[in-house]
Parts: sequence; structure tokens; C-alpha cells
Amino acid sequence: MILDFQIVHPAPLAYTEKMKTFLLFVCSLAFLASPAPALAESSAPGPDAPVYVIPIRGQIEGALLYVIRRGIAEAEQKNAAAIVLVMDTPGGTLDAASDIVRSIQSATPPVYTFVEKDAFSAGAIIALSTKGIYMAPGSVIGDALPIMMSPLGGVQEMPEGIEEKAVSAVSALVRSAAQNAGHDPELAEKMVRRELEYKIGDEVISPAGRLLTPTAEEAARPGKEGNPLLSAGTAQDLPAVLEQLSLARHPVVEMQITSTEKLARLVAGAAPILMIIGFLGIYIEIKTPGFGLPGILGAACLALFFWGHHIAGLAGMEDLILFVVGVGLLLVEIFLIPGFGFAGIFGIALILVSLVGAMVRIIPGSGSWLPVWTDLQIPIFKTGVALVGTGAGALLLGRFLPRSRLFGRLTLSAATAATEGYTAAPDTTPLVGKTGVTLNALRPSGAARFGDDRLDVVTSGEFIDAGTPVQIIEAHGSRIVVQKT
Repeated sequence: MILDFQIVHPAPLAYTEKMKTFLLFVCSLAFLASPAPALAESSAPGPDAPVYVIPIRGQIEGALLYVIRRGIAEAEQKNAAAIVLVMDTPGGTLDAASDIVRSIQSATPPVYTFVEKDAFSAGAIIALSTKGIYMAPGSVIGDALPIMMSPLGGVQEMPEGIEEKAVSAVSALVRSAAQNAGHDPELAEKMVRRELEYKIGDEVISPAGRLLTPTAEEAARPGKEGNPLLSAGTAQDLPAVLEQLSLARHPVVEMQITSTEKLARLVAGAAPILMIIGFLGIYIEIKTPGFGLPGILGAACLALFFWGHHIAGLAGMEDLILFVVGVGLLLVEIFLIPGFGFAGIFGIALILVSLVGAMVRIIPGSGSWLPVWTDLQIPIFKTGVALVGTGAGALLLGRFLPRSRLFGRLTLSAATAATEGYTAAPDTTPLVGKTGVTLNALRPSGAARFGDDRLDVVTSGEFIDAGTPVQIIEAHGSRIVVQKT
């Protein structure tokens, strides 16, 4: 019966198929039309599109990464025609340079470099990741060989195995950056490996045994396939660069590095010093009564440490919370719990984790909460330097601070020995043997009168009622022992 109820009508079926075809056609048109606004937004910038200028001057470190990210984000929001990095730097850390290279490669506007004076080491790597390099007369670029810095600031010789590993990593980075930006990867690698020879045809441009460090004139000479060797042009100043890029008519927006960002970069560079001062201030406060200038100075330095790294985009509130919890557990262990156990150990661990975490780079979109070992090396090294410095400072303070004039003003240096006439309590031994009457019940302490003197007394343990005759049997300063007579 059910099969008989389903009647097929050919004409309506054909009509339904036509309607489906028509609807699919309309949906396809809508789908194709939907990206049109996005395409319009990502089209070539207009004649009023600004050119963003981001200065890179001084040392390249983690805090500069935040500044460059902010500049690129502002340029993308304004649909900038281009970004120009104005560079004068002796170099910096490889980690910071690597992150800056990735930020430049993912930027929407084209990025160019104008070398005002020097672009060494990390600066050269960053410049090689941009679409075009322009150099001022007399400027220099190159020498990206990695070096190891000693804790005292000098250059430290690397073991052969570690040196080859570091050179290999930097070499791969510069080749990748150069290839992505359209520069000669062999030329870029010659800035890292001195054992290579770079030549064009039969002409040797840079012989083996010497790192490639071309001047503006040398970098602008013809290279392979008729292209410039490295520099797209020599320009006297930034307006001349914009003229060569055909961007002279575009408004220029020079990114201003705020005083807060400058301070954050300074704090990031002076992190071990701030940690040493902070730890020593807390150490002095623990060793001395009350709370004074050392504690305030120590707390201020540690607060500045976390604040600077937070502004630099390295530390989050979770690092500060871990530090506060760690200090709290350590204080509980010192003042409330006898001995030293779990609370103290866990508190120290939280403090160390918070200090290291505050200096670890934060990479948006990395998809991982756990940093890799290369991101931890420098923070762990700085924390280790701070701990060693704190230990050395504590030893010096313990040895020389008590003899200093400042410490002498805070402590009593005069002798208070008994031979000098000083006593902690009056001598009451002459009272032994005297008799008197209790003024109140001794349970076991109370008061008694001996002649005209009212004294606080104590029994050996028994209770004595008021008005009972008693005799002094012991007298040790303010402790006077009596018994019934």
C-alpha cells in the first residue's frame, strides 16, 4: 500500500531539477562575489598611502622586537605603501634577529633598509631579509659571524664544536633570508663563513679567509646577472631613498620610540644588574631588623625588572605572580616554619622560574606554551650571572659592611661589658635571707613586702596564700625566689 501511495510525476521532477540548478548558479555567483571587498582592501596602496620609517639604532635585543612588531602592525593598519628600516647598529643577539626576520617576512607592505652608517652582525641579517638595501655614502654592511660574549662583556673564544654549530645555524638563517628577499644567498653566506671564496666569473670579490664586509660603493657595484652586488642604490639621506623607490610623493610617518620603550630596552639589557641589586637588598633586610632603604631599593629594582620586560613584550603577569608566590613561600619558611623544607625549596624554584620566564621571548602564533632550549639559553645565563653576583656581593657585604662608616651609624659599637659598669639587671644577691609578707596569693608568682620595698617574687612551685611570712632563698637579677618561713 505504501508503494502505491508514492506517485511519480515527471513534469514536477524536471521543474525541481531546474530550480536546483538555478539555486546552485546563484550561490556560485555569491561565493565568487564575496571576496571582492577583501581584494579591494588588499589592492595596491593609493597615492596617499604613508611610508612608515622604523629606526633600528643601537644594540639589537629582545625589547627591539616589540618595537618593530608595533611599527609593522601600525603600517599594516594604515595600508602603508612601504616600510623603511633606518639602520645604524653594531649587531645584537641572534634570537632577536631571527624573530625580527620572521616579522619582516610576514609583513604585508614591502620592507626596505636604509643603512645610515653601520649594519653589522644581526643588523646585516635583518637587512638581508628586506626587499631592497640602500646605503649612505661611507656606510658598511656585513660581518655576521656569531661570537660568544663573556659575563664581563668581552668576546669569549668558542670551542670548535660549538662554533661550527653556531656558524651553521647563522649561515642557514642568512641564506634563507637572502633567498626569500631576492638577494644572492652565496654573498650572504660569505658574511658568515670566512673560509669560503666569493667571486663573479673569474673576479674574486672576497677571498677565502676574510669575511665579506662591503662599503656602500662596493655593495653597489654590478653583481651576478647584471644586478647590483647587494645595494640597490647609494642615497645621501632618507628622502633620496624614497625618490629612488618612487615614493617621494607619499606622506612619511616616522615611528617614534617612546621613552617607555627606551627604558624597557635599557632594563632588558641591564637585567642581571637589577636582579643582583634586588637580591642583595632583600638579603640585607633579612639580616637586619626592621625595613629600610635596602629593602625598598631591592623591591624597586625587582619591580623595574618585571615592568621593563613586560613593556618589552617578554614578561606577562603570570611571571610576576609566580615571583610573588615564591617570595611568600620563602618568607613563610624563614619566619613561620622551623627548619628548611618543601615550602622554601618550592619558593626558590618558583622565583627562578619567574625570572627566567620573564626574559623568554614571546612569539605570537607559535602555538606552543613551552619555549625551546635556544630561547632559554640567554635567560638562564643572565639568571646564573645574577645569582653568582648576588653570592659574591653577599660575601663582600658580610666582610666589609660591618666595618663601614654607614653601618657604624646604624649599630651600637660602644662596649657594654660588666667591667665597664654595664649590667643587664640590678644585683639583687644582697636580698637573700630577708623576710617579709606576701601581699597577694603566690600562684606561683606575685608580690611581697620586705621592709619598705615591694618586690615581685616567685616560689619554687608551691602556692602561698596572701599575708603569709616568706623568706628570700634565691636572687638572680629580677628573679627573686621565696619560701614559707
